[in-house]
Amino acid sequence: GKVLPGDLTHYVVPDAGVVLNYLDVLELTELQGVVFTQTACEALRSKGRFYNHLRNLLKDPRHDCILFANEFQTYSHCPREKGESQETWQTCVYAAAVWFYNHLAGAMKVVMITEDQDAVARFGSLNSGVFVISVQQDYLQNFWPDLQEAHEVYRNISQVLQEKESEDSQREFSEHLPAEIVEAGIKSGRYLKGTLNVNRYRAQSEAFVTNEEFSNKSPLINGVLVFGFKSRNRAVHGDLVAVELLPKSKWRGRGTALAEGPLDENSGEDGESNPLPTHIVGILQRNWRDYVVTFPPRDGNQNQSRGSQRILAVPWDQRIPKIRISTQQADALQDHRVLVRIDSWPSNSLYPNGHSVRVLGRVGDMETEVQTILLENSINVPPFSEAQQLREMPAQPWTVDPTEVAKRRDLRDTHLVFSIDPRGCEDVDDAMSVRSLGDGLLELGVHIADVTHFVREGSLTDLEARSRATTYYLADRRYDMLPAVLSADLCSLLGGVDYAMSVLWELDAQSLAYKDVWFGRTLIRSSYQLHYELAQALLNGEEAPVPELAQLDPKERAAKLSELTAALEKLTLVARHLRAQRDQGGALELEGLEVKALADSLDQAVDPEDPLVNRLLRMMATQAMSQALYFSTGSQPDHQFYHYLALDRYTHFTSPIRRYADMVVHRLLTAALQVGQEAEPARKLEGNKDLEELAEHINTRNRAAKQAQTQSVALFQYLFFKERDPQTDPRCVADSIIYAIRDNGVLVLVPRYGVKGPVYMKTKTGEVVTAGPDGTCEWQSGTVQRHPDHIVTTCGCGSTTFRLFDHITVRISVLPSNCHADTLKLEVISNKPHRSSAPQRPDSQGRSQLVQEVVRLAEEAQEKAAQRPKLSKWEREFQQSRAPNLYSILEEIRELALM
Repeated sequence: GKVLPGDLTHYVVPDAGVVLNYLDVLELTELQGVVFTQTACEALRSKGRFYNHLRNLLKDPRHDCILFANEFQTYSHCPREKGESQETWQTCVYAAAVWFYNHLAGAMKVVMITEDQDAVARFGSLNSGVFVISVQQDYLQNFWPDLQEAHEVYRNISQVLQEKESEDSQREFSEHLPAEIVEAGIKSGRYLKGTLNVNRYRAQSEAFVTNEEFSNKSPLINGVLVFGFKSRNRAVHGDLVAVELLPKSKWRGRGTALAEGPLDENSGEDGESNPLPTHIVGILQRNWRDYVVTFPPRDGNQNQSRGSQRILAVPWDQRIPKIRISTQQADALQDHRVLVRIDSWPSNSLYPNGHSVRVLGRVGDMETEVQTILLENSINVPPFSEAQQLREMPAQPWTVDPTEVAKRRDLRDTHLVFSIDPRGCEDVDDAMSVRSLGDGLLELGVHIADVTHFVREGSLTDLEARSRATTYYLADRRYDMLPAVLSADLCSLLGGVDYAMSVLWELDAQSLAYKDVWFGRTLIRSSYQLHYELAQALLNGEEAPVPELAQLDPKERAAKLSELTAALEKLTLVARHLRAQRDQGGALELEGLEVKALADSLDQAVDPEDPLVNRLLRMMATQAMSQALYFSTGSQPDHQFYHYLALDRYTHFTSPIRRYADMVVHRLLTAALQVGQEAEPARKLEGNKDLEELAEHINTRNRAAKQAQTQSVALFQYLFFKERDPQTDPRCVADSIIYAIRDNGVLVLVPRYGVKGPVYMKTKTGEVVTAGPDGTCEWQSGTVQRHPDHIVTTCGCGSTTFRLFDHITVRISVLPSNCHADTLKLEVISNKPHRSSAPQRPDSQGRSQLVQEVVRLAEEAQEKAAQRPKLSKWEREFQQSRAPNLYSILEEIRELALM
């Protein structure tokens, strides 16, 4: 366990109320020597996320705090008296503070902090070495003056919670049922328990409550519906709730109209006008987190009050309700993204109360929007600390340890090892080898960077990697899971002497049938660092320069090039053989970011004149597939170990630089090899429960990484089109292909930019799209009729049909949103393909150039801002000269005086 530092002036013991309301202050690293009592911690158990946050805080070696199980100690336990309220009992941790002081033999003063003034008056003078003081009035002001900012924040919170406005006098929501009634109702089957998931595009009217147990109780596979804002009863997206089911005759399904994009007039009936299928009766666990909000522009005629004002801030995430904030800086925060935290949601208020945490920046600024995406996905990626992580790294320059060489299988002189990665890749974490063993045998090798050798379990680097769980790839940047000294140097197989975890298979040279396998730690030297295009050119027999062979004489270069090409051909043969075996078993292929190959049926669904058709079919087929998840094998039966690669067993192993799951597998493999050699594992293995919790954490982080990547790509798409005139800029007109039909429009893919979105065929005023003889589209009064594979618009001059996989021309524009993310508007301007003089690049290249253009424009704007002279108010008003003058001299004197 952790030990509190001995060089402090005092230890602090917070009571339950302080732990509940001041956890943000208690988690600051400046606040040392904190003793959390069991009584205070148990008060947070019902708070869900806060309780888990406190548990993690107690485990984190970076924070000087410990847990004291006072309720299991005779002299520190404070029994609850008859008639005493639970709140009063939880406030009394004074006995624990006294015992702790006596346990230390008076060597360290102990300070109990509380919000209860009666406790201050009652216990303040009983013991000379134990102080009982108020957390706000005394402790934060007198003991920790550097925490004044935090003190001010919580003083504002108290004001928010204490203020009662006349508009809140009437109850807006029904009270939640007591916890014991809800639990009894769940056991009896009257209520259902699940997680609230608000529909992103119908946030005000539609939400789901999902639970695996619902499959036998609901007509919907994934959950039950909650229609209407009032029916959520103050539950927020992600909360664990209890719902009461109404009769099945009153349930209804979802609409099939387009529910995304700017035009949502045909997205289905209003949920408030129909009987609600479910109603939330209780909240079992809150999932409140920090939210990014925007302060809306204020009315110009509104009085500019200097006092504290209550503002309804709009969250960036449309699934979250508006949050009422009390602030004295409402004017300054307009058009800024601000991080806030919800404090409470009383039943007599339509909106929850919260407080601001920090300001991110101005709306529309690229860095502000990127930070918003990270925070909205709970991604925390601070720079790696040189004082912590980097001090755990080996000394530079790194050399091989002779004792480590003796423990490893040395492959440097016996195996031709090389890597194949995307062009410019820096974190090369896997390499391959192939060689003939004679006697009709072939050896195939995969060699992975031995990251776990450099990252010891439980180290600060390991804790940070576990917290991140993965490397986060955004459109213009990435945030590594490990420090660069590891990912780009020590653990990157760049051609020097490297530690590796290797797998060597013995195969029959003719049939490629599996014969034997060896796992273990090795020492390798990668001879070539190839990229995909170079490897393919060598396989095609083309003349391609290999950098590692450039300095050799022609004869030696030809011999080594022949050896490399033969190895590539042999690996290609093995790969094709294994792929054919997987395809026969019903496997799918992986390519890029999309999961591809319902095997034969998808392979045969092609249009010789349009290669995009087969690609879209594969995209549509994968949308219904569940994402692969990590799990502990001890938590699932064997028949659940399946995977869409048609393998009975599948796990990640090849990317420990960017996936923490691979590091876990490497450690488990090392322990298994030690057991196989009848040796004790070098460490105590984690149990099934710990591995299951870790797997769930990694799954959560992977989902966040994928969501952040998607939102980042969308952000740069918005920024690219935001400053362009869609009526005159040719880049705003592009070809698209229809891949889905809806009641009021179609969904299309724009291959040039990788943009997907809705194209509406009808407006709320009853106008529909109609095309003339030349394909040009116009809007006229008419109707829309949907069919399985096409949609027909009809007006007085005739009808127009849009079919699946038709190419149509769209105009791309941006619908700006001050509070939420901007959205792209796709408008059909012709029912024929777009013939552009610009080259039609694949999606990946088009997206890359789009991102590069946005980054270039942002950098140019920053350079111009840096070059522009910063003028003061007086300079702007009186147009003072930039040359030395009396004003500048006086300003310089003033600055010197301040210094």
